[in-house]
Amino acid sequence: MLCQFSKIGAATRGRVLENGVPYCLSVGSGYNRKAVSNKPSLYRGLPSDVRFASSLPTQAQVVICGAGVVGNSIAYHLTREGWTDVVVLDQNEIGSGTSHSGSGVLGLFKPSSERQIVTYSVNLIKTLQEQGHNLGFKQCGSLNLAQTRDRAVALKRRLAYTKPSGLECEWLDRHEIKRLHPHLYTGDLEGGVWVADDAVANPSAVCSTLAMLAQMQGAFYMEGCSVLRVITDEIPHSQIVPKVTQIVTSHGNIHCEYFVNASGMWARNLGEKSSPKVRVPAFPAEHFYLHTEKVMEALDALPVVRDYDSHTFCLTRNQEFVVGGFEKDAKPAFGSGIPSNWRETLEGDDEHFRTIREAAEHRLPVLKESQYKPLINAPDNFTPDGKWILGETPEIDNYFVAVGMNGNSLQGAGGAGQAIAEWIMYGSLSKEMLPFDVRRFVDLHNNRRYLKERTREVVGRHYDILYPGQCEYKYARKLRCSPINSEQEARGAVFGTRMGFERPLYFDITHKRGDPPAQMPEGTFGKPSFIDCVREEYHACREGVGVIDLSSFTKIEITSVGFDKYRQFDAEETKSAGNQVVEYMQKLSCNDVNMPVGGVIHTGMLNERGGYENDCLLIRRADNRYLMLAPTTQQTRIMDWMRRQITAEACVSVSDITSMYTVLCVVGPKSKEMLSLMCNTDLNFYGHMAKEINIAYASGVIVLSFTQVGEPGYTLLIPSEYTLHIYSQLMKIGHDYGIRNVGMMTMRALRVEKFIPFWAEELDSTVTPYEAGRGYKVKLNKEYFIGKFALMRQANQGISKRLVHFTLEDTFDPDEDTWPWGGEPIYRNNIYVGNTTSTAFGFTLNKMVCLGWVKHTDGRVMSPDYILGNSRFEIDIGGRRVAAKASLQPPKMPVVKKDGFASYRPKSRGIVA
Repeated sequence: MLCQFSKIGAATRGRVLENGVPYCLSVGSGYNRKAVSNKPSLYRGLPSDVRFASSLPTQAQVVICGAGVVGNSIAYHLTREGWTDVVVLDQNEIGSGTSHSGSGVLGLFKPSSERQIVTYSVNLIKTLQEQGHNLGFKQCGSLNLAQTRDRAVALKRRLAYTKPSGLECEWLDRHEIKRLHPHLYTGDLEGGVWVADDAVANPSAVCSTLAMLAQMQGAFYMEGCSVLRVITDEIPHSQIVPKVTQIVTSHGNIHCEYFVNASGMWARNLGEKSSPKVRVPAFPAEHFYLHTEKVMEALDALPVVRDYDSHTFCLTRNQEFVVGGFEKDAKPAFGSGIPSNWRETLEGDDEHFRTIREAAEHRLPVLKESQYKPLINAPDNFTPDGKWILGETPEIDNYFVAVGMNGNSLQGAGGAGQAIAEWIMYGSLSKEMLPFDVRRFVDLHNNRRYLKERTREVVGRHYDILYPGQCEYKYARKLRCSPINSEQEARGAVFGTRMGFERPLYFDITHKRGDPPAQMPEGTFGKPSFIDCVREEYHACREGVGVIDLSSFTKIEITSVGFDKYRQFDAEETKSAGNQVVEYMQKLSCNDVNMPVGGVIHTGMLNERGGYENDCLLIRRADNRYLMLAPTTQQTRIMDWMRRQITAEACVSVSDITSMYTVLCVVGPKSKEMLSLMCNTDLNFYGHMAKEINIAYASGVIVLSFTQVGEPGYTLLIPSEYTLHIYSQLMKIGHDYGIRNVGMMTMRALRVEKFIPFWAEELDSTVTPYEAGRGYKVKLNKEYFIGKFALMRQANQGISKRLVHFTLEDTFDPDEDTWPWGGEPIYRNNIYVGNTTSTAFGFTLNKMVCLGWVKHTDGRVMSPDYILGNSRFEIDIGGRRVAAKASLQPPKMPVVKKDGFASYRPKSRGIVA
């Protein structure tokens, strides 16, 4: 039975001081009374029995480690909803970490996933100030400046997809910018975006107020209390995800149901204090702020200025200018660990900050006449991809993480706190949080050397122009590589990275063996300079043979516990084990996956709302064994989801075998004839099937009659040690067939043109198969599967949104115009109805192709006529609307005859096993 909140919390809840400020519980064993005088004024004057507590509760429903602005926000939202049995621990004092500092800027001009979180934060802080709390909140607006044409295009693209959300924003020329901020030098600007609702607030005041309100609502706070270990009910070698059971602290043990790691810079170290260890890939970087002395009375009415091309921002607070930035080559902090006296070890680095200061003085000449205070070094946590880390960890059940605020803890604190609280209370979220999911990482991301190296770069990327698909990381590369990586590099591969895995994006047709490694050219928002390379690869797949390395794909084996594929089972054992595995897979899959051994099937795995949790390919290897191919980014996430579906009684095991196999997709009308020269096996498949065969001198190669791009061909799952040999033979024998290496950009062009949706672009936990046009892969006539009841309702009631295939009309010039790259608003009869997801140039259609979601304007059930009837669709590309033709079906593509590529005879028969 869980304990109730402390008597101190109960006794003081609802009491207020004479000045109208609620009591705040500042508790902590052995806490120095002298330190109280240094706390914010809302802590002073409280009775001593409120300010101090000598013991920690022995039980709680939720324990939160970290009394910074994020941890306090979680406690506030939980207690506001009636979850009052909450304990918040901090090794020092409330707000004593990085939450006391920071710019306090609340910026809404962001991609939609981040904007939702920040919008909630702004509204929360605004509401609290209206209720009488002095949080320094001012909606002063912001100016987002463009010095170059490409920056202007980037801002106009964001402006186009932000406007439909209702955010007040507009493009201004340099003269209009000058009127809004008279101190700015605007002579070198292309223009900028004005965002009226952007705001500033006092981070320390917000942090303290959230803690105070959480305690008023019943939360128990203990300062000066360190978490030493997180205890779980782990069973060695079990498939069941262990749960949090208790927390060992410097003040004793506390049993709990849920634990939240919101410990900021200390989160990664705390993650290692459990069994199993929890990955929290975040690393602190030094972050600098320069304050001027007081300048003038009217200063606080000026908007925030973001000079992206100079990596600089400037705001005003208390008649002072505050200058900061996100430098291109940042300084990782505390390389050997965070010392207890970490504040004393930090120094301002005036030389490092000089370029930002000089850029700020160029943009605001008034700064040259100002007196500066000493430079402030206020480190903050940064993540490998610059996005927050939120959610329940895959290693431990009921262990949540909310860290990685990337230089601005205040901005995401309100929305992140609300999301984590909802996640804890209801077990899932109503909105998609895929970009911030803690499960988007693998072990390498938590490597300390990797994090330190990546942090140097990730800070500056916050203000870089991130050209879509053309801005790969420079540091901490070449970690996970295909066995043929070096050979691909020698053949001109330009690599990108996904989940730390090096993947060819395209192959440079001008590159010669022996040349330096091919590099991505300078980015663009229009036709990329490497488009001819992609075109050559595309036509090889359509007319000859192309080889796509898909080794980064997630590979998971599902079998019965203790199954040995080399042992002969008797009939009863096989039936029992097989039934358990099949029943498990049938429960997870919306398609019927009880196919014969050797069968291959494409299926979705859904949540109870009918939304996708996974989009995968299943191969039945034996009665009681499946092999699954899933998207690269699903490696951690889907393993976690599948393990959580295993009951204590089930004899089912799931294993990640991603590194055991290389995946080569051999695509094109000549693929069968070419592969026949390398094996003696009949390559005629009836439907989607898998065969284990010998290819060249290699054995144990699993060949599937399935490709990911809608072209004829085969997918080869090759034991990793044979990959280089098979690849060499493919390229040698394939020379006579016009074989080409093919990268991920060509794969994208092939699948977008054919209307094939992909995970994390079109498919996520809020999308159902019926909405994505994949209802034919749902078998409602089979027994229960997760999401079945939701899909039955949708099948009866209809859908209100639909994935649509668009081709841009001839008014779009691909040689001169800005291209759509994803996220563009879609308008139907001049009314906003959705956004694009994936885009590519269709070389067969000879048109730009976009996939996108269209919603009914009033949420009603959508009939095909809504899309195909009297509708005029336009796609807004950076402020210019382009007419588009909509379709609910893949386009009819001309079939390439097998003898249509060339007239030739192979010069050699190759190697036959």
